[in-house]
Amino acid sequence: MDLTPILRSYFINVAKRTDKWSSSGDDVQLRQLRSLLYRAANTEIGRRYGFDCLTALKNPYCEFANRVPLVGYEDIRPDVMRMIYGERDVLWRGRCLDFAQSSGTSGGKSKYIPITKDGLYRCHYKGAQDSVAHYLRQNPSSRLFSGKSFILGGSFANELELNDPDTNVGDLSATLINKINPLMNFFRVPDKKIALMPDWSVKLPALVEASVKENVTSLSGVPSWFMTVCKEVMRRKDVEKISDVWPNLEVFFHGGISFAPYSGEYRKITDPAKMHFVENYNASEGFFAVQNDMSDSAMLLTIDNDIFYEFIPVGGDRAVPIWEIEKDRVYELIITSSNGLWRYRTGDTVRIENTEPVKITIAGRTRCFINAFGEELMEENVERAVEAVCLKTDCSILNYTVAPVFAEDGKRGRHQWLVEWGTPPDNSGAFATMLDDELRHLNSDYDAKRMNTIFLDPLEITEVPNGIFDKWLHTVGNGKLGGQRKIPRLSNDRQIADAVEKLMEADGFHKN
Repeated sequence: MDLTPILRSYFINVAKRTDKWSSSGDDVQLRQLRSLLYRAANTEIGRRYGFDCLTALKNPYCEFANRVPLVGYEDIRPDVMRMIYGERDVLWRGRCLDFAQSSGTSGGKSKYIPITKDGLYRCHYKGAQDSVAHYLRQNPSSRLFSGKSFILGGSFANELELNDPDTNVGDLSATLINKINPLMNFFRVPDKKIALMPDWSVKLPALVEASVKENVTSLSGVPSWFMTVCKEVMRRKDVEKISDVWPNLEVFFHGGISFAPYSGEYRKITDPAKMHFVENYNASEGFFAVQNDMSDSAMLLTIDNDIFYEFIPVGGDRAVPIWEIEKDRVYELIITSSNGLWRYRTGDTVRIENTEPVKITIAGRTRCFINAFGEELMEENVERAVEAVCLKTDCSILNYTVAPVFAEDGKRGRHQWLVEWGTPPDNSGAFATMLDDELRHLNSDYDAKRMNTIFLDPLEITEVPNGIFDKWLHTVGNGKLGGQRKIPRLSNDRQIADAVEKLMEADGFHKN
């Protein structure tokens, strides 16, 4: 039975509300700020900065920015730990029972992002609903609800020893699955027991068994992890395309990491006549943006989702609200949200593609770049170069990381790319040359350092065996893999590269 025609009108109305944002976005954001200040007025942070006085102002932004400092995670870690151990009304009203364990900071510790009830329902679930709504609006022939959505999530494995059974710490996706409306279980696979398994050596075959005979119409998850699952399903059924297993598969809602390196591989295993790929900007800190037009890679910033946004121009130091941002500039994203994050520096950078309404693309991480030789190579440059060269050479990359090789023995420094191929190129040397040329085209600092190889030698590619990055994640994840963990793309040191090469040596694999 196809329920899509019945549900379509509801979702279309959900999507239509965003049409007004072209003219009223500033007002929407001010209402969000006033609402957040009002609801947090009696919390510890609200009393500290006098939120009750701010709520009386017609436009409280300037005074809010003057009173409340910009913060990183280490600034709020003590308050979050108090919340984890049961204290109420600290950064948000009431007691928070759910926390998303996220990638570690420069101090090496994991981050624990509060997932309050308000944040869960007014932001995370609302964002997922928006994504579906815009997809259905764009696709009148969709049969999305004629089958099931394969939602890939993580687990509640964490680094803390908690005695309180009511408090959950783990991947954001685990909380989303754990708290989902029971009615949604009729439209999703796998069941909660399998979805929340912490051990991927047990979970992967269970996922295959749970999904292989289902009528899967959509996928939702991180591209790198889903590719592993899809390949295992294809191996089980002895087919070359996942669409041969799930002929009604029509859309992949993806996020978490750039889709560019995986695009070619997914297009090879799906039916191009049916398949769509929809990007979302969803993170542990919030669901920030949705792709509302599949012909446009820019995403619509969701401005009514219990988040007030600010932006710091890259190279600048003053945060500005959305009514002061400029098209085509790159900004660090700052959020104030009902998860108890106040003027919080997410560490993400975004490019403003449009201002009315605000549409963005993800530029990268503020700390994810290589500048070992003055080349200032950014993640955005790398992702675009990989996508372009893979398209030209008809190949695909499953995972990669880039590290500097420092000058020694009379040799100049260079970049080493550790690459796990999906579909390898006919000539990896030619691929490396094309990649180097594309990076020089995209980044003038890199081009200057590569000019006549005076300062920097051409990049080198080291082929790594399939599964080696999963094994590395297993070692850094306390023996657990998870759908939220990611491979850092760029590093200014060789810590990750050396660890991966040691794993290769232990397996008897000699690098090329």
